[in-house]
Amino acid sequence: AMTIRRGLAALAILLCALLVVAPLLTAQENGSALPEKPSAAPEQAEKKEVQGYTLSPEKLQKAIELSRARNWLYFIDVVYGLLILLLVLRFRLAPKYRDIAERASARRFLQVIIFLPLFVLTVDSIGLPTAIYGQWLSLKYDQSVQSWGSWFGDWVKGEIVGLIIFTLLIWILYAVIRRSPRRWWLYFWMATMPIIVFLIFLAPLVIDPLFFKFTPLENTQPQLVSEIEKVVKRGGLEIPRDRMFESNASTKYKTVNAYVTGMGASKRVVVWDTAIQKMNTPQTLFVFGHEMGHYVLNHIRNGILFIAGLLFVFFYIGYRGMKWAVARWGPAWGIRGVDDWASLPVFMLILAVLFFLASPIFTGFSRWQEHNADIYGLEVTHGLTPDSPEVAGQAFAIAAPLQPSACGLPREGIAAALVAGKAAAHAGRGRRGAFDPAHH
Repeated sequence: AMTIRRGLAALAILLCALLVVAPLLTAQENGSALPEKPSAAPEQAEKKEVQGYTLSPEKLQKAIELSRARNWLYFIDVVYGLLILLLVLRFRLAPKYRDIAERASARRFLQVIIFLPLFVLTVDSIGLPTAIYGQWLSLKYDQSVQSWGSWFGDWVKGEIVGLIIFTLLIWILYAVIRRSPRRWWLYFWMATMPIIVFLIFLAPLVIDPLFFKFTPLENTQPQLVSEIEKVVKRGGLEIPRDRMFESNASTKYKTVNAYVTGMGASKRVVVWDTAIQKMNTPQTLFVFGHEMGHYVLNHIRNGILFIAGLLFVFFYIGYRGMKWAVARWGPAWGIRGVDDWASLPVFMLILAVLFFLASPIFTGFSRWQEHNADIYGLEVTHGLTPDSPEVAGQAFAIAAPLQPSACGLPREGIAAALVAGKAAAHAGRGRRGAFDPAHH
């Protein structure tokens, strides 16, 4: 279930989902189909004044229905995920898996390799109905073109990648719990920070290619590469042409996107083929400029610090709550102590509740960054496109039919997820579209 993934994301993978894998996943939040690429010449489209945009009554109604369905799905998923964890505790499934692992080996690392897949696959398999319903909504409201076979394949790949990462994290978690029963939350927090940075570096090289095919952009769109280089240089970044790629996102989604991902030697530019199909070059440059703004404005660094601060508090509350819950209900749940593998669902339950309660904080932080990135996108493309405010308005008008929030509709809240889940999405595009043309 997504709530299970939120609990696991709290173990430090949340940041990677938000900052690394999010560009690959925000399409799952989008609405109805994009309009076809206009047949008029780009120059004519750019001369058309765009002060804002609205949807047709049919598309607006469709967006409202999708937004309401997602809101219900979000809260149902939270309750359902918490219920799964409570049932796991009630029926002592974690102690049973612990016993299997301990009988198989006396070595702790081998135990976690056995215990964790049994536990995670159990809760995620039980939680599949809400994930399936989410994909059904994407298909019904014309957000996605991904087949069920492809979707399930991505789910399986996400589980495998997640298990590899979780295994390392959970092994570290219980190793520090055993070594320092009172300060394990602090040491675990310190251990997760370098892992987060490493995964940010690794994601575009190893994780992203599992879900999409990346083709050198120079091979398919050499003119666009030249234009992107101008934006990159103006932003003070150094990304060579051989690190610019086109992604085959159209095999799964109908959204448009262009972004910078990775860090250091893995830093690269990615443009979705949907953006190339649906937008002209100036509009694509604005979308890219917005995404590049997250790098230039140090949103990656600020995001790390923001999440690190929240995890510091959450891990401490988890330490206190775990100690109290195991002391009170441990015997009934078959948990021998906090350092028992079987205590993991308790820790996840606490973190899942904390992340749910912190949803408004995440949303507020995300929207603040998105607003700043919008402004940056306008400024970095000023002079490189004929009329950057007008181009921004046109880009939002193209993206609007895909996103319920573009109509000023409420989002379902923050979603902390991993490779195959949702990510905190770009919010409030309707208000942004009205703002952009007036910004100079």
